[in-house]
Amino acid sequence: MNRSKDLPPETLETLARWEADEARVRGLLAEPGVARREQLAGMTGMDMFEAIGSGCLPSVPIGAAMDFWPVAYERGQFVFQGRPSARFLNPLGTIHGGWIATLLDSAVACAVHTLLPADTSYTTAELKVSYVRALTLDVPLVRAEGKVINSGRTLGFAEGRLVGPDGRLYAHATTTCVVLGGGRANGT
Repeated sequence: MNRSKDLPPETLETLARWEADEARVRGLLAEPGVARREQLAGMTGMDMFEAIGSGCLPSVPIGAAMDFWPVAYERGQFVFQGRPSARFLNPLGTIHGGWIATLLDSAVACAVHTLLPADTSYTTAELKVSYVRALTLDVPLVRAEGKVINSGRTLGFAEGRLVGPDGRLYAHATTTCVVLGGGRANGT
């Protein structure tokens, strides 16, 4: 099914750019798996994402299972791209809110993770998702864009947006992450 045939030219351009970004990233990723503790020793959050992105560490199993991929990141920001499909439909024929929440949770939490020093971890303490409009199979790709609001010694706060290639907002999220062990988060 060609879901993009009726899209405006500017949306088609964005879609083509997003598909190229995904192809580039997926070509570099290793098979899904979990890195060994000794592989992660001494790595900052950014070091870890660079190692995943270059195929030096395994890619993340949840992304492969739910068809979403990291496409961009920098300090305090992270973008995942996902492909809505019939596998993620709810009984009403729209994309399940859990799939949307998973993309947004990944984007906002990884944005916080980019600021963590070596040998420091974190966990999500709270995730709030507001669903703005239904996501359907008519939308070929979405991006979950996470950005840190504030980070400190014990807590990191971030917000995220799930958007389509036409710029439409489908959901918004905020998170609170608890920083565990190691040093302190490098705030923005």
